[in-house]
Amino acid sequence: MAKLKQGFDLTDLCFSLQEVSFSMLTETTERALAHIERDEVLLTGGVAANARLSNMLRTMTEDHNAKFFVVPREYCGDCGAQIAWTGILAYESGVMTDVNNSFVIPRWRIDDVEIPWRH
Repeated sequence: MAKLKQGFDLTDLCFSLQEVSFSMLTETTERALAHIERDEVLLTGGVAANARLSNMLRTMTEDHNAKFFVVPREYCGDCGAQIAWTGILAYESGVMTDVNNSFVIPRWRIDDVEIPWRH
């Protein structure tokens, strides 16, 4: 196993990063579930192939008496069509961003994002 300079095992570090990331995703999903008052969660895209994330989300939805769905593994690839479809919906709704003004906002809250095509 690879050892880091400080003597930590790289495998342990990677596992810890995964756990923290998935915990954050689960907490964000839990907040979204409550915020939009829904009772279903669908996990899709490349992350849907990860059993650990799926288990964490399933546990959270069970705690909230919500339904949990995961797309079949053969459809769990990262899907450029999903991104393209979102772009089409945004464009048709008049949402346009000049390339010079397009950047990542690291602390952008998901509940602060306006989605004009969603009623």
